[in-house]
Amino acid sequence: MPSVRDTQQEISIQSVLIVDDHPLFCDALSMTLQAVSDIKQIDTATCLQGAVDQLAASAHPDLVVLDLNLPDVNGLDGLLRLLNIVNAPIVVVSSMADSQIISSVMQAGASGFVPKHSHRDVFQKAVATLCKGSHFIPDGFIVTEDNSSGEMDDAMKRLASLTNQQARILQYICQGKLNKQIAFDLSIAETTVKAHVTAIMRKLGVQSRTQAVLIANQASFNTLQNLT
Repeated sequence: MPSVRDTQQEISIQSVLIVDDHPLFCDALSMTLQAVSDIKQIDTATCLQGAVDQLAASAHPDLVVLDLNLPDVNGLDGLLRLLNIVNAPIVVVSSMADSQIISSVMQAGASGFVPKHSHRDVFQKAVATLCKGSHFIPDGFIVTEDNSSGEMDDAMKRLASLTNQQARILQYICQGKLNKQIAFDLSIAETTVKAHVTAIMRKLGVQSRTQAVLIANQASFNTLQNLT
């Protein structure tokens, strides 16, 4: 699917989906974005699945603002899943802000990163930069291309190739759930789960569920925390 993230063409941002589980931050960010830009419509979701459901139903935002620390995702999983289904820039807004984390986020495919503690003018500059079709990195931060993170880059590319359903199933696998439990939780047949697991392992280039979990953990929230 072609993506705005890769076109470098100027875009108009008038609708935004904010994915964050802190209502006060959502309210504050909504007011900030409307004050510093021409954004007219802002929708919110408190978890990744809520965002996915909105996108599947009718939402077609011009921009997605995503928090990394959501109750139903692990690390970069949420970003990777949204990259598969959103034809719009995705900006990560997080309290975890250092160059290594920003590098991981940008290399995974985000169009920008804004620390949560940023002043209003930073958000204004971010929106203006995205409207020009460019990526946004706040002043004082750099995106490193250190190949000690080459394995993580590779892991993220493989994870990004998963469909939304496959990504959800991989999350359950990481939680140690059996196919029967996953089938029950997702209300699908166990044979369907098995087929998805086979496809997941093929896409990740692994031979076992344990290896799949190791790949997923390379982009996990714990990994990101250990970088700070």
